[in-house]
Amino acid sequence: MKKRIYIAYTGGTIGMKASKNGYIPVKGHLTESINAMPDFHREEMPDFTIHEYQPLIDSSNMTPADWQRIADDIDKNYHAYDGFVVLHGTDTMAYTSSALSFMFENLSKPIIVTGSQIPFSQLRSDGQVNLLNSLFIAANYPINEVGLFFNNRLFRGNRSIKAYADGFNAFDSPNMSPLLEAGINIKVLAGKINESTNEKMSLSSITPQPIGVVHLYPGISAELIKNIIKQPVKALIIRSYGVGNAPQDEALLACLAQAHQQGIIIVNCSQCIKGTVNMDGYATGVSLSQCGVISGVDMTLEATLTKLHYLLSQNFTADEIRTKLQENLRGELTLN
Repeated sequence: MKKRIYIAYTGGTIGMKASKNGYIPVKGHLTESINAMPDFHREEMPDFTIHEYQPLIDSSNMTPADWQRIADDIDKNYHAYDGFVVLHGTDTMAYTSSALSFMFENLSKPIIVTGSQIPFSQLRSDGQVNLLNSLFIAANYPINEVGLFFNNRLFRGNRSIKAYADGFNAFDSPNMSPLLEAGINIKVLAGKINESTNEKMSLSSITPQPIGVVHLYPGISAELIKNIIKQPVKALIIRSYGVGNAPQDEALLACLAQAHQQGIIIVNCSQCIKGTVNMDGYATGVSLSQCGVISGVDMTLEATLTKLHYLLSQNFTADEIRTKLQENLRGELTLN
């Protein structure tokens, strides 16, 4: 029997149509374009259903409520289909992929998030290849986790970043090899085909959480962090230098220590896209540890932020969250 794949079209460039004012989303346009293309209906391809969201969402406007909407949609259709493809705008695709990875536990079917840099119906569109491959891979090379497919590579969703603004190779996975590569031959790399689990799939809800992000730079004022922690934030992500270093500024360190005492969870993520945080290597990193800051290991900013949303939405204590942030829950970090 042919596999059945559910396509959740949430919005994004892939479904847009040219107008005198530039590309705009148009109801039904993407579905018509896909149905008119013979390659999608070849014998080798799976059957598929397209669910077009109304209204379509520009990915720049994505919120945790939209992550929940997508997850609930997949959950509602989970037993009726063999796999899922989420069509999404590229700007926040890595955030949605990461969020979905934490929300779903014990997946026994693949969820692939994809999109395009050029609309599907336009000449030279990468959307045709991205969607065709995503459907084919979901049906024939099912890697039962949340993946992000772009430019012939399937990445683990929570390891992905948008690395290039305007190229077909828009996404990368700096600290992990792709799950799969779709060249002349399809090569499975870090992924595992049809990996089974005896546990029942479960979906956890995510609710909006107040989380601050601070990018360190030379001369940063402690007042900036002081103003952030005056707000009702539950967690703070520090984008540090190199392997997790920060200025040896007494006022800045005192702010971080105060935040920790207030119960704010502080996670140290490197500004570098490759490598891992090691706060034991330099005195500047050790100082952060002494303030209660924990390591984000080699997680992306997108994974760290969405993991915090996931953990803060559950009934965990602050100490439990600090522990779980440094545990590998869905393959989002590398344990030595």
